[in-house]
Order: sequence, then C-alpha cells, then structure tokens
Amino acid sequence: MKINGTSRIIGAIAAVSLAICATYADAQTSGGTPNEASAQSQPITTSSSRARSDSQLVRDVRRAFTRTTGLNSASIHVQARHGVVTLTGHVPQRSQIQRAGNAARSVRGVRSVSNRLTVRTRSGSGH
Repeated sequence: MKINGTSRIIGAIAAVSLAICATYADAQTSGGTPNEASAQSQPITTSSSRARSDSQLVRDVRRAFTRTTGLNSASIHVQARHGVVTLTGHVPQRSQIQRAGNAARSVRGVRSVSNRLTVRTRSGSGH
C-alpha cells in the first residue's frame, strides 16, 4: 500500500513539473524574446485598463444614476472629457446634487467631477 501511495505522489509531482516546463518553454518560443512581446503588448494593456472612452464614462455614469436611490436624474446632463465628468441641469432637491456627484465619482475611470447641478422645484423657482 505504501509503495502505491508513494508512486502516485511521485507521478503527480512529475506531471506537474512537466506541465510547468512545457508552459515556460511555450511562453519563451511563442512571442520572440520576452522583451519584444511585452513591449508590443504594453501600450494596448495600459490603454484598455486605464483610459476609458468618454462615451463609456457617460454611459456608466447614467447607469450609476439609475442605481442611486433618491435621485431623479431625468434633467441631469452628463458630459465627459478625458476622465473629467461634468454634470449640468437641475434636480428637485438639494440633497440630490450630492447624490449625483457621488454616483459619478464611483464610476471606474472618472478622474474628477464638475458638479454644476442646480435645484429647481416644480414651480420653476429656486437654486
């Protein structure tokens, strides 16, 4: 019994070692030199993980508004430029200005928020 158990353990270690070696060898031969492969893929990886398009940010901020309780975003306009989101328009209550700003800041890729919302009651008066 002990010989069988030992044989299984040695076999498993050998299989794992072969898999690791094969993976390493494939990585070394598939992309040329490691520096060339990383240099070619670096700009693509950086741009897709950090920078998001303005239209993606606008879409995601609007989605964040729909998930925010107590926020009426019907009259909020969202613009984005290079990660800076600008909110314009009006909301019915002062507390909603802060809720909208917080929702926009929570979106991945938003660098800053310029919150220019104002309060407008149903009668159309007020700031």
